[in-house]
Parts: sequence; structure tokens; C-alpha cells
Amino acid sequence: MHGIIFSEFRNYVEATHGKGTWDVLLTKANLANRVYMPVGEYPDTEMIGLVVTTSTTTRLPVAELLEDFGMFLSPALMKTFGHLLQPQWRTIDVIEHTEATVHAVIRVKNTGAKPPELQTLRRSKDEILLVYSSPRKMCSLAIGIVKGLGKHFREDIVASENRCMHKGAASCEISFRRVRSTPDWVTVGKGQMAESV
Repeated sequence: MHGIIFSEFRNYVEATHGKGTWDVLLTKANLANRVYMPVGEYPDTEMIGLVVTTSTTTRLPVAELLEDFGMFLSPALMKTFGHLLQPQWRTIDVIEHTEATVHAVIRVKNTGAKPPELQTLRRSKDEILLVYSSPRKMCSLAIGIVKGLGKHFREDIVASENRCMHKGAASCEISFRRVRSTPDWVTVGKGQMAESV
């Protein structure tokens, strides 16, 4: 798994559960003194171990934890890969083109990288079906990332999972629908205008 996921998971854990929590989790997951760099590839088993350990320690179900982390992760992904996106794209467009842009570049630059395989079916201007396939089975992370993208683009995105690998399906099918977007000109506070995206 890409190093940015590990480094941002550390940031997430410390932001939500306090400084020092990361080292405790590493120890509990039998990864004491392990260092993860944002660039590089690390075993999936280590991320899965950290997620399960964090879930057990915080008593937050794995799916909730991954979705929450996905929302936290979105800004870092936009900072790292945003230059690959077209300026006119919004949340649904980014979902539609992630496989051909971001994932294609990741696979070329990191030969060992294995981002999830994404297939999409654009149902309308405001709706898309995402077929997610990965042995990691982190569909909740994908949902969180998309909700984080929605926040970035100031859009309300609703997700509904039609099929899930955790329920025996070969892949996950997730529908994403934009229900509302906030125009750039809407005021966000007294005397302030919302910044253009």
C-alpha cells in the first residue's frame, strides 16, 4: 500500500486521539519503531493490522473508522494528485476519471503499487456507479474519500452501497449522487465570500 496512506493514517490517529497514540498502536500491532514514509510501498497486512488495532482500541467499528479516515485523507490526496485533475471537474467527474488519471500515474511511478481497480458507470450529471475491487476490501475508505472530495468541492454527496465484498460479493458497487452544491458566490460568514474552487 502507498506510503501516503500510512503517513496520513498516523496524522489522523494523532489528530483524533492525541499525540503518542500512534506509538501505542504500533506497539499493539507488533510494529514498534516502524517508520512509514509518504513515498514508498508497504505491506497491506501492516495497514490492515493498524486499522484493526485502532478499531479495537477506540471501539469504533472498522467501516466507520475507514470512512472517517477517508474524509481526513482527501485533502492530502488532492494536494498530492490534484494537478492530474481537470480544473472543471467536480466530485462525480473525479470519481469517473480516477482510474485513468491518478491510478494510472501511481502504477507507472511505483511499479509495486496496487491501487484498487475502479470501474465506473456515469448514470447522469449528478450520479455515478463505482465498482470497487481490491483484496484489501476497504470500500468504506473509498466512500470516505469521496465524501471528503465533496467537502472540497462544496457538494453534498450521498453514497449507497448496492453490493459489498464483506457480504460475499466479488466486488463492491457504490452509487454516489450529488444532491446539492454550494455556488462559489454564496457568503460563508459576515462580510466574507466563499473562495472559488
